[in-house]
Parts: sequence; C-alpha cells; structure tokens
Amino acid sequence: LCQCTGLTSIEIPNSVIKIGDQAFQYCTGLTSIKIPNSVADIGNSLFYGCKDLTSIEIPNSVTYIGNSSFGGCTKLTSIEIPNSVTKIGWSTFRRCTGLTSIEISNSVTKIRNEAFHGCTGLTSIEIPNSVIEIGDEAFNGCTGLTSIEIPNSVIEIGDEVFNGCTGLTSIEIPNSVTYIGR
Repeated sequence: LCQCTGLTSIEIPNSVIKIGDQAFQYCTGLTSIKIPNSVADIGNSLFYGCKDLTSIEIPNSVTYIGNSSFGGCTKLTSIEIPNSVTKIGWSTFRRCTGLTSIEISNSVTKIRNEAFHGCTGLTSIEIPNSVIEIGDEAFNGCTGLTSIEIPNSVIEIGDEVFNGCTGLTSIEIPNSVTYIGR
C-alpha cells in the first residue's frame, strides 16, 4: 500500500496481528485509522509521511511503536500512548510539527533517540516515572517546549536532548540522573 496517495481511510480487520514496516508510508490522503486490538506492534515507518493523518487510536494490545512510525505526520495534533506500550522507537514522532500534546503511558521505560525531534508545536510533555533513559536528541528542535519535569526514575539523559529548544525556560534535573550527554 506504500505511497497510495488516494487512500483516505482504511479499516483493518481484527484478524490482523502485525502490520509490516512501511505499510502505509506516504499515504498522504489518509486522515484517520483505527488499529484493531489484535495488533501487537506498530511497524517501522508505518505511517511515515502521512501528512494528512489527523487522528489515530492505538489499542492496548500494542507493546512497541516502531522507528519513524509517525514521522512527518504534520497534521497529527495529539496522541495517547496506551499502558501496554513499553518501548517507543527512534524518530517515532520526528517532525510532527502539529503535535501539541502527547500522553506517554507509565509502562514506557525508554524514550529513544530523536523520538520527538522537530515537534515544534509541542508545548509540554509529562515524562512518566517509568522512564529510565531519554535518548539522544529526543526533544531536539522542540521550539514550543517551555518547561519539562524529569522524573526521579531517569538515570540517563543522552546527547543534545534539548538542543534547539529555544522556548525552554525551566528544567529540573533530579538527583537520580547519573549521566548527561553533550
């Protein structure tokens, strides 16, 4: 289905347990999609470049959101990551410039590299107490981000995590952090 520009909506049947990498990549006309409860993984670059995607519902069956899954989904304004998700891949929401809010579940332990890179519309984010590592450039270029609270569970903050966050006016780093990258 890659690069199917005329597709506006799709219904995935409950019999589907996995959606392969890049399945809906560059489906620029796709505006919304509901993933059934049978799906466990959201593949790499699954919705990459779906610039008209405005809403998506991620079911509690999903445990992993792959690399670049929603990269370049510029009209996506908010997303809720369910408690079943334990890992957010690299560049998952990279350049989602319309993203203003995101709710990360209490089961996520790592926010991977470049997860929210270039999300200029993101003004605040709550990092749950389950997160132990914030990867390199996780919030790089998030110019709308004004403040962030890092929970006591975090022990590592990667390289250039807040590089280019020109609106950031306050940040509190807890005593639990043992490493801060460049």
